[in-house]
Amino acid sequence: MARPDNMVHGSEAAKAAARETAHYLLDIGAVNFRLDDFPFTFTSGRISPSYIDCRRVIAFPEAREAMTAHAVDLIDREIGRDNIDVIAGGETAGIPYAAFVAVALGKPMVYVRKEPKGFGRMAQIEGALKDGERVLLVEDLTTDGGSKVGFVEALRAAGGKVEHTYVVFHYGIFPESQTTMDKIGVKLHALATWWDVLDAAREQGAFTSEQLDSVEDYLHDPDGWKPKQG
Repeated sequence: MARPDNMVHGSEAAKAAARETAHYLLDIGAVNFRLDDFPFTFTSGRISPSYIDCRRVIAFPEAREAMTAHAVDLIDREIGRDNIDVIAGGETAGIPYAAFVAVALGKPMVYVRKEPKGFGRMAQIEGALKDGERVLLVEDLTTDGGSKVGFVEALRAAGGKVEHTYVVFHYGIFPESQTTMDKIGVKLHALATWWDVLDAAREQGAFTSEQLDSVEDYLHDPDGWKPKQG
């Protein structure tokens, strides 16, 4: 079965970046499968036979540098660095990625807590954010987009103008990820999706056909997928 039309990358540069990102995620062991009675559970309560651990990337300099370069190219191509004043990292996995992108673009950085800290200034935004500054929210990945809402609201409450968010990995299978972003007026940008990882895994022969077929079944019907009985 083919991937949905809205998960097909537009330019050749975007396709190449997605393919390389997917291969790096496989090479560094960031792609995990559980097809049996103990699937992964997301914060939303959904179960999945697969999990992408983008936090691993920070430990692998070659992958980290390549993905950061692709992120910069994507931002220049789809947003324009001159349309961004500040890079914001979402607590906690988004913080290192925001740092990589901020350094590469030569931009100021802040980070956003999930909740205001319970002491001192009671701050939710750490760093310096001026009223009206255009903020790019950066996180490692998105599933249904729910975590982005709180971060965007906090940045806007602090005076930031947030119209874009960037992630390394977008699951690309939950309609809410798009509708949630539409509701808050934010455009989602991602290097790669599960469809890219599935293609790369088949190319590499990284997993068995049974594993990859089960994951593909999940991608086409995530809410209807059931683990195999052991």
